[in-house]
Amino acid sequence: MASNSDTLVTVFGGSGFLGRHVVRALAKRDYRIRVGVRRPELAGHLQPLGKVGQIHAVQVNLRHPASVRAAMRGSHVAVNLVGILTKSGRQTFDAVVAKGAATVAETAAAAGARLVHVSAIGADPTSASAYARAKASGEKAVLAAVPSATILRPSVMFGPEDQFANRFAALALMSPVLPLIGGGATRMQPVYVGDVATAAADAVDGKAKAGAVYELGGPEVLSMREIMQIILRVIERERMLVPLPFAIARLKAMFLQFAPGPLKLTPDQVELLKTDNVVSNAAIAAGLTLQGLGITPDSMEAVVPQYLWRFRKAGQFAPKGA
Repeated sequence: MASNSDTLVTVFGGSGFLGRHVVRALAKRDYRIRVGVRRPELAGHLQPLGKVGQIHAVQVNLRHPASVRAAMRGSHVAVNLVGILTKSGRQTFDAVVAKGAATVAETAAAAGARLVHVSAIGADPTSASAYARAKASGEKAVLAAVPSATILRPSVMFGPEDQFANRFAALALMSPVLPLIGGGATRMQPVYVGDVATAAADAVDGKAKAGAVYELGGPEVLSMREIMQIILRVIERERMLVPLPFAIARLKAMFLQFAPGPLKLTPDQVELLKTDNVVSNAAIAAGLTLQGLGITPDSMEAVVPQYLWRFRKAGQFAPKGA
């Protein structure tokens, strides 16, 4: 009987936030892993996640199909994690999220490889958000090329290297006032990145339904106000939460889209916040969730203290085990 060590999995975008967790999960299951990244020389942090020679990084740019074909050579499974939150230069939503997904899927189909594609809750061809429309376009292209592909749609992800909880904690250090875009009523279902990685590895194992779209959310549906309150409790800081109407937020975003670090906010991100980001009732009924895969999701309050402790006031210590 063939073992996982006989299976080569090519992970596109494997050096990013979700990518390193997916690579770790696959390495623990003894797969051979080829990681397709734009800058292989910056992917050295992946090597300790597996055994010697188990993980190999190669140069890939989804805008260049030849590099995708080279990365897929000899692969049995492709996992596409490539995505961008904001566009920059030639790295647009259409080029990377939509057309890039199509390139990976078409290449996987030509190679006879299985495909796991990570999209996002909120993917919608009719959305006012360019990001959400590109995600939907990518999903459509994936299923057109590989009808048996498994698509995973996580809600907003949190974890040690995230741009979510870390971002709001950093903002709390910079300002005594934190804005609640749209009044903070938008609902989300934050999901731990490690749980999403486990789902991706399960899909590579063949435990997920072929051709299905899974929606991955955490154990709680929280408003943006509640999320901010959790983060402030964890870092033990008091800040005023001030409602900011969508119209004013969009106007501010016209300028803040060029800001660095945690201050960055784009008009498209404001548009996304107009829609709840939660697992649908249809996905729950069909068992196309983390729980449907046998995964019990971790909550924000259980995980974020393990890495947000560093935002606490000087002199306070990290929680045990952090």
